[in-house]
Parts: sequence; C-alpha cells; structure tokens
Amino acid sequence: MTLDRSGELTSAHVRLVATAVGRSERAVWRWVATARATGHIEAAPRTRFSVTPELRRLLVLWGGNASAVQRELQQRALADPRLPAAPSLSTIHRALRRDLTPGQRAGLAKGEAARRAFDVFGQRPATHRNAAWEGDHKCVPVRVLLEDQLVQPWVTWFIDCHTKVVTGVAVTPHAPSADAVLAALRMALDRAEPFGPAGGLPDLIRVDRGKEFLCATVASALGAFAVPIVDLPAYSPHLKGTIEALNGAVEDMLFVSMPRYVHRQTLVGGRTSDPDEPALPFEAFVELLLKWVRWWNTEHRPRVLGGRTPMEAWRCDPTPLHDAPAKQLAFFGLEDDGRTRTITTQGVRWRNRHYIASWMVGQASVRVAVRHLPHRDGAIEVFGLDGVHLGSAVLAEAASVEQVRKVRNAKARQLRADMKAAARLRRERFEAVTTAVPPERLGALTEAEAEAELAESTAADLRRADPGYIPHQPVPDGWARPVPPAANAPKDDTPEESL
Repeated sequence: MTLDRSGELTSAHVRLVATAVGRSERAVWRWVATARATGHIEAAPRTRFSVTPELRRLLVLWGGNASAVQRELQQRALADPRLPAAPSLSTIHRALRRDLTPGQRAGLAKGEAARRAFDVFGQRPATHRNAAWEGDHKCVPVRVLLEDQLVQPWVTWFIDCHTKVVTGVAVTPHAPSADAVLAALRMALDRAEPFGPAGGLPDLIRVDRGKEFLCATVASALGAFAVPIVDLPAYSPHLKGTIEALNGAVEDMLFVSMPRYVHRQTLVGGRTSDPDEPALPFEAFVELLLKWVRWWNTEHRPRVLGGRTPMEAWRCDPTPLHDAPAKQLAFFGLEDDGRTRTITTQGVRWRNRHYIASWMVGQASVRVAVRHLPHRDGAIEVFGLDGVHLGSAVLAEAASVEQVRKVRNAKARQLRADMKAAARLRRERFEAVTTAVPPERLGALTEAEAEAELAESTAADLRRADPGYIPHQPVPDGWARPVPPAANAPKDDTPEESL
C-alpha cells in the first residue's frame, strides 16, 4: 500500500507477493482494492461464536459437558424469544478449542488439580549433595497386622535432592507426629548404617506445611545445627518434586505387590479376588520397606543420574560434608520443660509419675533436669544441672501389656455402645413419596416416651459422672406436701375503685 500511495505499485510487485504468500494474483489485487476502499490492511474480523463468562459458568455447572451446555442454551432461547438462537454443538466445540487452552478446559470440567496437570514447571538447577533435602509423610496404601487389628502405616522420610539418596526413614502404625520426624532426622543426620555414609548436615530442608515438621521441637532441634526449614506453600507438590517422585516410586515398585494393597484391582461388586488374603505383620512390612530403601540407594539407577546409583552419585560428589557432633546427636530432639527436679527415694517425679533407674542408687536429694522425646512417656533422660547426662530412667510400676490392652478394650466397648445408642436416637426415617410433597416422618414418639427417654439419658450421664448417684423417686401420695405460700397469704379486700 505504501507503493500504491506513491504510484510505484506494479503487476510485478503483486506477482511477487502472491508467489511468496501462496495466493493468486487476483486475491492480492482484491486485498489492495479493499485496502484502498476502507483504509485497513488487516483481515476483516469475522463474526463468530466465542466463549463468554456466562458460557464458562455453564461449563462449571455441567462439569465440562458441552452437550448439556448446548441444551441449557436451547431451553433459555425457547423460554425467552429476546435471546439469540442457541449455537450448534459443533460450534460450541470449535469455540472451546479455539478460545480455551487444554488446561482451562480441564479446570472447568474437574477443578484446579486437573488444570495443574497441564502446567509447565521449571526444574531447579543441579547443585551438590546436602544442598537441600526434602521431607514428607506418606500414608501406605497397604493394611498390615498389628496386635490383632489391621492398620495402614505411615512412612516419614527424607531424601537428598541432588543425589536422590534416601537418608532417613521412620515408620509408624498411625498418623505420624513430631517423634516420627525426629526419628527419621536422627537417622538422616547420622552417617552410620543402615544408610551411611550418606547423611550429615544439609544446607536446608524443604517441607510442605506439615505441622509435625514445623513444630517447635523439630525447629529447635534443627536450629541447634543452623539448619533452616523451608516452609513451602500448601498444595504445591511441584515445589518438592524429588520426594513426591519417591512417594510415587515406592507405591509402583513395592506397595502394589504387597498383600492387602487397598488399590488392588476388584471384581464386579467391588470385591477383590482374594478378600481373605493374610496380611503382613507390621514387623515384616518394616523389614521389606527398609530392604527396598537399601535397594533404591545402592542398586536402582535413576535416569536423571546418568546410569549411576544414588549412593555412587553421593560418593562421586566432592562437596565437603559437615557432620553433627556425636554428643549433640545422642540427645537429638529431646524436649525440656525448663524445671528442675530432685531425686528422691522413689526416683524422679515427672508428670505425676515416678521414674527409676539403677544408677540412682545413692543419688537421693540431687537436683536434676528431665528431658524426653515427644509423645513418649515410658522413659526419660536425666541430666545434671551442669548439662552432664546422668542416665535414662523408666516408669516405675508400669502396667503390663495385657493390662493396657484390657483397659483400652473396655474403653472401646463403652464408646461403641454409646455411639450405637446415639445412632439409634439420631436415625430418622421417612415414608416413600411418588410426588413432590414433604415426606411424613416414620417412627414417631409419644410425648410420654420422649420424656422417659430424655430422663433415662440424663440419669445415665449422671451415673457415668458419679457411680454412686441414685436418682430421685416420685413422692408417694400419702406424704404431706408443703402448702404453696400464695395459699396462706391474707386476702386483700380493698375495693377495686380505690386502687
């Protein structure tokens, strides 16, 4: 058009442009004529159906079902003649493909987690061993046998991000707490077996806002070694991809082959092919898991390590290591309430219990400090006021395992009975209906039955609070009853007009 405005445009120019863009000369001359008439050299915008905010809301409402959205638009157009006609299903599909990315379509259909599956994440640059560790809990999808009951264990572990070495592991038969984190960290910081020589003090540890990792005890224990904990944002597994890859690998490589795997293929009706399959004992499960971790460290060859095992990558890294002092590591993670106590002839009193040990003989009247592991009250560590470790002490007159089991079983039976009784009171049934009317409640109580039920429930609560409680009985009819004060009051004869 610049050549045309200056009068220099020739057929040779048009032929050259047509050959370059793969169009005919007539098409290029037509473009030039349109540009002369309108003054615009861009392609004329086409009026077409596009994705609007209302369409996005309908996609969310119908779970990404374009056919349901098209039917909704048709119903709206029939109900309101002022609205435009509904587009065809193929038109909606073209608009969705043109105006929305695959991630946006997945998010509108299934939510944020599905949208993130289409995101692109960068990879942290390679550094050196102990530059960063990542820690996490994983609920094991396998039911194991512990004291005649099936439980799903939890694994707490740490991995070196550069060499992929698993440095520490702790297993609990229940949801983990700070003691599991400290046990795994204690193993990771110590460069002895079973995972040595890997370990030492890392530059930092990344976790994902787990309260067990962020508690004051763990922060204090790591802070003594100047190891910071990096608290990552919640629901951001891509920010700790190394430990998440380990969580997925152990399930695909180990847990899937174990008995009582909860994600096992099922038959029609949801039953497994062998519902009576014997479960692994908890001790056997821990042994298999630790064996797999040793295989991961010493035999597995991840692609990212270029054909080396994680332990070989660790040994080949020349980065200097920093070891934790053995004296500090021996009492790693112990809590101290800051109080001093005195050794008596009954031992050391802590939390209204006495703890004793053979080394306390002849130590009565000595003032000491008590430290302990979180959630562990069977044994304590006793220190002198100068910080010297005097020894361990165990709970005196501790109940036997059988006694503890009986107490817990009795409490469990009482709780189950209370829950069943509450469920019977809470259960409400209604009659079936065939039209859109409020259903009638079934199993109605009379007023007398309801009062009797409430009275019995109140009496049961009082009996549990005070076993010697005896509820009051109704007053016999032959007993003299006190006369209400209003009946003995003198009558007021004052005329009503004078009041």
